[in-house]
Amino acid sequence: MEEQEIRGILSNNIKRCRLKNNLSQLTLAQKLDISTNFLSDIERCKAWISPNTLVKLASALDIEPYELFKADALLSGAEKGVLQRYADENLKAVLSVVNQLREN
Repeated sequence: MEEQEIRGILSNNIKRCRLKNNLSQLTLAQKLDISTNFLSDIERCKAWISPNTLVKLASALDIEPYELFKADALLSGAEKGVLQRYADENLKAVLSVVNQLREN
């Protein structure tokens, strides 16, 4: 896994958890003692956080720090269902193209 992919997973999970907990960027930033601009940069994958801030962040979001790095750990059942349907549809489309190429 590449660093940028890890940053993306972290950024998405932070935002998803923040919204799930009905926290504004301002409220969460205040709990972490960071600026809202810095939190925004983290959520947009433009900044990286220190281990200390990561621990504070997980505590503020009421999760374990490692959960922020799991690609689908924080998805709801509905979100997982949508992603699975999307993956299934794409797989069907790819297999259809492969079969067409084989026939030609």
